[in-house]
Amino acid sequence: MFAHTALRQRCAKWLFATGLFLLLGACVEKPSTLERVKEDGVLRVVTRNSPATYFQDRNGETGFEYELVQHFADDLGVKLQIETADNLDELYGSLGKPAGPVLAAAGLVSSARRQAQVKYSHPYLEVTPQVIYRNGRPRPTEAKGLVGKKIMVLKGSSHADQLAELKKQYPALQYEESDAVEVVDLLRMVDEGQIDLTLVDSNELAMNQVYFPNVRVAFDLGESRDQRWAVAAGEDNSLLNEINEFLDKSQKNGTLQRLKDRYYGHVDVLGYVGAYTFAQHLQQRLPKYEKHFKSYAKVEQVDWRLLAAIGYQESMWQPEVTSKTGVRGLMMLTQRTAQAMGVSNRLDPRQSIQGGAKYFMKIKAELDDSIQEPDRTWFALAAYNVGSGHLEDARTLAKREKLNPNKWLDVKKMLPRLAQKQWYRQTKYGYARGGEPVHFVANIRRYYDILTWVTQPQLEGEVAEGNLHVPGVNKDKPAEQSPPM
Repeated sequence: MFAHTALRQRCAKWLFATGLFLLLGACVEKPSTLERVKEDGVLRVVTRNSPATYFQDRNGETGFEYELVQHFADDLGVKLQIETADNLDELYGSLGKPAGPVLAAAGLVSSARRQAQVKYSHPYLEVTPQVIYRNGRPRPTEAKGLVGKKIMVLKGSSHADQLAELKKQYPALQYEESDAVEVVDLLRMVDEGQIDLTLVDSNELAMNQVYFPNVRVAFDLGESRDQRWAVAAGEDNSLLNEINEFLDKSQKNGTLQRLKDRYYGHVDVLGYVGAYTFAQHLQQRLPKYEKHFKSYAKVEQVDWRLLAAIGYQESMWQPEVTSKTGVRGLMMLTQRTAQAMGVSNRLDPRQSIQGGAKYFMKIKAELDDSIQEPDRTWFALAAYNVGSGHLEDARTLAKREKLNPNKWLDVKKMLPRLAQKQWYRQTKYGYARGGEPVHFVANIRRYYDILTWVTQPQLEGEVAEGNLHVPGVNKDKPAEQSPPM
């Protein structure tokens, strides 16, 4: 009897201890999403594989969304882990899964039908949905003009939602949603006449316009909208609050503007004719002078593609060009500059490239040490065009306006003032056509972007042989990959 009593007491104590342990365990809160990210030391992000979001080029991972989310990971003090989704449904569906991504950064626009799945962050980029058609075909000017057209959009996109709403008003409207394409594919299909229309956001068109010179904007479909990041829906707002704080801070400290300027600020500069012409000259003219660009770029320790971009901006790779002011040759050197650089014949393309390379690097080396890359390169290009003195005047004006004199984004705002008396009378070197270096730098950056893409290892041979597919020029050869920016 005594043994049974002792056993019952021990069992009662064990049950009490177990219950207390479970009760205490229940009282311990699970770590928040933000706490788990910091404990793991990894920020897992899902995105799309496209020029406007995330892609890999010969230098590694890049893209607007990638760089912005990398800044966020750095702010958190954790590593960034990127994964890509094949389509938007998969992207949204991956959030909230165990060991899955905790953040979607993919140029997303808030959608009513996604509200149950995700919570959206504060906005970071304003875009406009645009209807795209092919030049030479009838241009729709309003929504009812979409009826009877062959239209394709990304499956699960906000553009598909827009068309679904329009279909209520115009029942005859037909369109296809596809998860086998990306924006670049849709633009190519319009460019080549495979479909009549598509819908893309303005930033994605701007980034890819030069590669598809036959595409045009028919009209804007609705008001501008904001792109946002997304996290899984639920009561845990820890990560979302941190994201919003980061995006607000990035807006104030200029990080967002610098990224916008880098990826979108210089893209819409060639126009339709310029894009088509550059694509032709890339194959017909560049091969004649490429060896000289490479040779003297190596001597001066500069990227040969940047020299080639300067040469194209100056002369469209024509060695015998002479301007009305007497500037001559492929790199358009003045007589004084040519003599200083040891060039005896400005019309000799080899000498011109040699002199241009030497002069550019001389200008770059003489810039103030406080100017860092990549701004240093853009400043050197501006000085190559307008002169170092006028560039310094613009930097002085930037200081007076409490802008950063070492950032191209700020100084390029001041350069056009050099053509206005109220401003240039305050400067040391006086009047200058200050708008020209702004366009000069923007054009060269665009040419350089394209040259960087087409000279990737797998494509270089095709350029030399004239077989590279450049949309709108030689359409029988399909594009093999998205052009990086």
